[in-house]
Amino acid sequence: MGVLLVLLERRQGEVKTASLQALSTARRLADAGGDSVVAAAFGSGAAGVSELAASYGADRLLAVDDASFDLYAPELFAATLADAAKASGCDTILIAGTSLGRDVAARACARLGTALLTDVVELERKPGGALRGKRPVYSGKAAAWASLPSARPAMATLRPNVFPAVAVEGRKAEVVSFPPATVKIRAKVTRLEKPAAQEQDVAEASIIVSGGRGLKAAEHFSLIRDLAQALGGAVGASRAVVDDGWIGHSHQVGQTGKVVSPSLYVACGISGAIQHLAGMSSSKVIVAINKDAEAPIFKVATYGIVGDVFEILPKLTDAITKVRAGR
Repeated sequence: MGVLLVLLERRQGEVKTASLQALSTARRLADAGGDSVVAAAFGSGAAGVSELAASYGADRLLAVDDASFDLYAPELFAATLADAAKASGCDTILIAGTSLGRDVAARACARLGTALLTDVVELERKPGGALRGKRPVYSGKAAAWASLPSARPAMATLRPNVFPAVAVEGRKAEVVSFPPATVKIRAKVTRLEKPAAQEQDVAEASIIVSGGRGLKAAEHFSLIRDLAQALGGAVGASRAVVDDGWIGHSHQVGQTGKVVSPSLYVACGISGAIQHLAGMSSSKVIVAINKDAEAPIFKVATYGIVGDVFEILPKLTDAITKVRAGR
């Protein structure tokens, strides 16, 4: 029987949604072959996520209950994950493709001397652990399939918000205490700083409203924030406005920002440069608002509105607010 191992990324004790998506995917792949799923959680109170891990598909939880993992230390995380892979006898490792997940995956892959599929949006697994995954290439202009027929454990990072997270009540997971790796730590995160205004992370949001240069000035980003608030979504931005200092880099969507795959992406005043499209083209529904009918963004949009964002956004925000209020 094969074993799939999933790293559960935690932020201040909470398991990130992208990791639950990876865990649910592992459960689906395991059920197809009669295999088992092992989750690994690091940091203080790691054993406390057992019920959550079980509901999303884990049969067993390797809990490294150690405060040294509360803030990210690359060597420590990678070495401990590699040790967990060896101890569990897994043939497959799945990790959410977050910034932390991508870093840990690459480092653990090198330690294990295996191979890694990155940023996959579709994943297949054959008996014995062979992986085959599809990933965007050429800045999202095309997609390529890649296979790991013999590398073991076969590893993959999954693009967040592409794979569904499905919980099943009543499942139980065996909790096993696991020791941290003994390794020299050369770099680590020393603290986390939150912005004064708590906002959703675009990397995890299911709805994103993004603004571009079509807004003309930083103060007009209030239109984006108002619509995002009405929809219950996050605020995104193109690289151009981030470079101009209109909004912080944490909001940037694109090849040099964050790659997102929300259920709804609303692009306002964004022309659709290929670097931006690379970061959001896998969104399930894309709504583009731009006064230029020839803007590249319309080529990937599910719905397009040709018009002035300064006229459309207030009306759209008002209409959504009324609908959600039941008026």
